[in-house]
Amino acid sequence: MKTPLTPDLVSRFATLVGPGHALTEASDKARYLVEWRDLYKGETPLVLRPANTAEVAAILRLAHETKTPIVPQGGNTGLVGGQIPVPERQEIVVSLERLDRVRSIDPLGNCMVVEAGMPLATVHAVAEAADRIFPLTLASLGSCQIGGNIATNAGGTAVLAYGNARNLVLGLEVVLADGRIWNGLRRLGKDNAGYDLKQLFIGSEGTLGIITAAALRLRHRPRGLAAAFVSVASPAAALGLFARAQATASFGLTGFELMSGLAMEFALRHIAGARLPTTRAPWYVLVEVSSGLSDAEAGAAILDILTGAMEAGEALDAAVAQSLSQIDDFWRLRHGMSEVQKQEGGSIKHDISVPIGDLPAFLDEAMAAVTAAFPGCRPVPFGHMGDGNIHFNISQPEGGDRQAFLSRWDEMNAVVHAVVQKYDGSVAAEHGVGRLKVDLLAEVKPALDLELMGRLKDAFDPEGILNPGRVIRRP
Repeated sequence: MKTPLTPDLVSRFATLVGPGHALTEASDKARYLVEWRDLYKGETPLVLRPANTAEVAAILRLAHETKTPIVPQGGNTGLVGGQIPVPERQEIVVSLERLDRVRSIDPLGNCMVVEAGMPLATVHAVAEAADRIFPLTLASLGSCQIGGNIATNAGGTAVLAYGNARNLVLGLEVVLADGRIWNGLRRLGKDNAGYDLKQLFIGSEGTLGIITAAALRLRHRPRGLAAAFVSVASPAAALGLFARAQATASFGLTGFELMSGLAMEFALRHIAGARLPTTRAPWYVLVEVSSGLSDAEAGAAILDILTGAMEAGEALDAAVAQSLSQIDDFWRLRHGMSEVQKQEGGSIKHDISVPIGDLPAFLDEAMAAVTAAFPGCRPVPFGHMGDGNIHFNISQPEGGDRQAFLSRWDEMNAVVHAVVQKYDGSVAAEHGVGRLKVDLLAEVKPALDLELMGRLKDAFDPEGILNPGRVIRRP
């Protein structure tokens, strides 16, 4: 039986983290209780800010004993509500932000061990100081934390070349639901000695354990970089350009981002100082090529790609960056696309993926379906064409009522996800399931998938205290 979260029990939890790190005042808790899209507003009697793995373990031992629900939280940048406590459940938030230390770095072995609360931007800086890169790159890198990135198997703009977070983790340290610490911080490139247990926690969104540290795979810094901003007539033309870029640059193709004309109009309208690098078109592509040798080699590959694309009619126009600052400007347009939609009113978002070859057909069909079902709505698709992941967002009609539009969220989801399923795609490509998609997952996942997921949850968290109601519902 669950122990009521009485003042005495709150005090017992508070003593585990020390004075100043158990937050009970509304003003102190506020920033942990709202996610950036304002879709979820939470309540909690207590936010705990442990300083180390031992304190996390102590919190979970007490939570397991008293059956107190726990919501792990990183940088609070999630987009599916998994990190926000449900008001009626009296869930305690455990913020990992104080676990922000570098434990070790091994440039020769291309590995470093860091704690879960380290911001992704700091991970990048530490790697760069050792003349390496950690390639996971997200628009929220200044505020998201590496533990949350791993717990959600984050994707981002470098997946095409380097893979998701899952591909960049060598080992993990995890506190289990009963407070035991699993030390899986192996730094081995190969280890076939039994099950690869770390993979169970990557992408589990804090429902099987709390990640407290990770051994991360580093890469050598590219010695050359080139980028082009390309105007294209359609997603089909962009797909032809992608095939050409892959054939030319091979593993050197480190970015291939598709952006609709309307997404670009929003960016130009609302990003300070933004300008379009090339001529206006229905669609745009940002192509990035890296080289292990030089800028000249990367630049030659870009020019080869563009020359062939122009001759084949895949590209209407293109601008090649002449400096690193221009490359940054190209990426600023792309990375700003989520944020600028706020300036255009309500936005119903979908994080989907389909097989790359089906993307043009999916986009044509999905855009036609939503505009037919919701006259006046404005589809704003953009994303990672190179791995089939598109952020298929729909902004409200110009001058429309924001709340009236957002109230039809489930209807819009049904229209879009029906097309996703037709193409055997995923309704949660990189942002995860959280609270937003937990019911949807129960509808689209095969019964055996749900059964096996349920067995894992019951095995790792028999009392159901870790992020309850997220990813998979249990009785």
